[in-house]
Amino acid sequence: MKELVGEIRERFAEKANKENAEQMSKYLKNHFTFFGIKTPLRREIVKGYFHETELLKKPFSEEFVLSLWAEPEREFQMVAADYIVHNLKNLKKQHIDLMEQLITTKTWWDSVDTLASKPVGKIVADHPELITERLDRWAVSENMWLRRTSIIFQLKYKAETDENLLYRYIKINADSKEFFIQKAIGWALREYSKTNPESVRNFIETNKLAPLSVREGGKHLPKK
Repeated sequence: MKELVGEIRERFAEKANKENAEQMSKYLKNHFTFFGIKTPLRREIVKGYFHETELLKKPFSEEFVLSLWAEPEREFQMVAADYIVHNLKNLKKQHIDLMEQLITTKTWWDSVDTLASKPVGKIVADHPELITERLDRWAVSENMWLRRTSIIFQLKYKAETDENLLYRYIKINADSKEFFIQKAIGWALREYSKTNPESVRNFIETNKLAPLSVREGGKHLPKK
């Protein structure tokens, strides 16, 4: 796997942009270093790499994901996330352990939101027993990003959203002072409001939520 990662590094190094790298690092509060390759170009580079290596035709590789995750530049974690998304149909119940590891290491919203709404959402939809086995613990975790994941993992569920579960996890976290939790609550409510606006309106009106959560959650609600 080191060889595969090394090939990606060579391609990224050829397209490195110092000015972009500084801006991108600043945007993520200087938590990570960058080559300075923006998302469209990064995906173009990796698409060519996946095509040449036929990597997406091979079995899903946790080792490849973890090798990418171990690299210092943020683009590598984004490649790992994209690789996982390309392999959604190949994810099994046991991969929830990998998702938890990724969510709790080299963590920021850019990786967590992709992992939460896509692979975690898919795995839990396929294996709902994980709600009690795993998600209930995440919802009260000391790790903010696991709590955020528990709130937003149903973003793509639409009519399949477990409303009671969504509201339960929101209530558990409603008094949080963390920006990323308040924002997650608003985001989850906003998305669900596209499916069931009256339910969301009633929830917002009958529960004490942070102003940010209320503002975000009500963005798509029709005016009375």
